Amino acid sequence: MMKTASILVALATGAAGLRPALPQRATRSTRAAPRMAISALLFDCDGVIADTEPDGHRPAFNAAFKEKGFSDVWTKEHYGELLETGGGKERMTAHWNEVGWPAGYDSPEKQQELVKELHLRKTAIFNDMITKGEIPIRKGVLNLIDEALADGVPVGVCSTSSEQAVSNLVRVLMGDARADKIPIYAGDVVKKKKPSPDVYLLAAEKMKLEPAKCVVIEDSSIGLAAGKAAGMNVIVTKSSYAYRENFDLADKVVDDLEVGGVGLDVCKALADA
Repeated sequence: MMKTASILVALATGAAGLRPALPQRATRSTRAAPRMAISALLFDCDGVIADTEPDGHRPAFNAAFKEKGFSDVWTKEHYGELLETGGGKERMTAHWNEVGWPAGYDSPEKQQELVKELHLRKTAIFNDMITKGEIPIRKGVLNLIDEALADGVPVGVCSTSSEQAVSNLVRVLMGDARADKIPIYAGDVVKKKKPSPDVYLLAAEKMKLEPAKCVVIEDSSIGLAAGKAAGMNVIVTKSSYAYRENFDLADKVVDDLEVGGVGLDVCKALADA
C-alpha cells in the first residue's frame, strides 16, 4: 500500500531531526514587514523535467539485468511499486530483499558490489538513451526555467538519481547555456534520500536560500514529502505513475506545467503567501 503524503512528511521530518519553527517575537513597529521575493525554483528530475521512469530508467534496469544474465524483469506496474523507494541502488536492494538475491550474492559486501556495478551499467544505458534523443522534455519546463533565469530567480535540480544521469539529462534537454546556470544536487550527495528532506536542505544551504520562499516542482508523494519536510512550497506536475500517488499536501497539482499554466507569477504567489 502507498503511504499517504502526510505520513511520509512526518517520517521525513523526524528522520531529519527538524524542529518546529519558533513563533517570532512581535516588534514595536506597527508597519507590516515587506514581503520577501521568491528565493529559488528547485526541480526534481525524473518525472518532472522528463517522464523518464516507465520508458527510460525501467528499461535501462532491465537491460542491465539481462546483460548480467539475471531473469529479473521489472514491468511497468511493478516498477511503480518500486518507486516508493527513493534511489536506484536502494530500489534494487529493496527488490532483491523481497524476492531473494541472485545465487552467489549472499553476503552484504557482495550484494553492495552487485548493486553498485549494475547501477553504473544502468546509468550508462540510460545516458545513451538521452544522447540518442529518446527521452523528450516535459511541456512547460523550459518556459518556466527561462522565466526564472531572466528574472534573476535561481534554479536548481534536486534528485535521487545519479549525478551523471541528471547532469546529462539537463544538458541535453535544456542546452549548455541553461545547464551552466543550474546547480545539481543528486545521487549520493546526501545519505538519506527522499522522502527525507536532506537534498532540498542541502540545496538551500549551498545556494543560500530561505526554504519558506523556495518553490519545489515534484511529481511523486515521496518528493512532495521531502519538499514539505524541508519547509518549502511544492507544486506537483503529474507523471505516468501519478495515479498511485497521494498529493493532498501539495500547494498546487497540475497535469503538466504548460496545461496547468504554471509560470513564474504562480510560483511567486506561492512563495509570498
